[in-house]
Amino acid sequence: MHEWMLDNGLTPHIVVDAKREGVQVPEPHVKDGKIVLNVSPSATRSLSLGNDFVRFEARFGGVSYGIEVPLVAVLGVYARENGQGMIFSDDDSPPGPEPTSPVTPPTGDNRRPKLKVVK
Repeated sequence: MHEWMLDNGLTPHIVVDAKREGVQVPEPHVKDGKIVLNVSPSATRSLSLGNDFVRFEARFGGVSYGIEVPLVAVLGVYARENGQGMIFSDDDSPPGPEPTSPVTPPTGDNRRPKLKVVK
């Protein structure tokens, strides 16, 4: 997906669950437990898209950070220009380590939100 976006002149971004075990991202940039990372060549250095982790270096507010994201923490990938991409559900991802903190049920009507890929 990353390569396809680059081949088509799009800017790939990933949505990461920053609370998952093994995620190393700059905490001040995490909002509501998630962070969106630009994974284009112009925004990263030493980008490695492996079978288990996404690793690279990036600058946030002029400060360089080493980023490490287990694939089980990637919630989706999309193109900045048109918003097209994929959102991964729990059913799509391989089993990974459970979060270390307890999960609280959503408020309201207690239904879990569902996301769909819209073409």
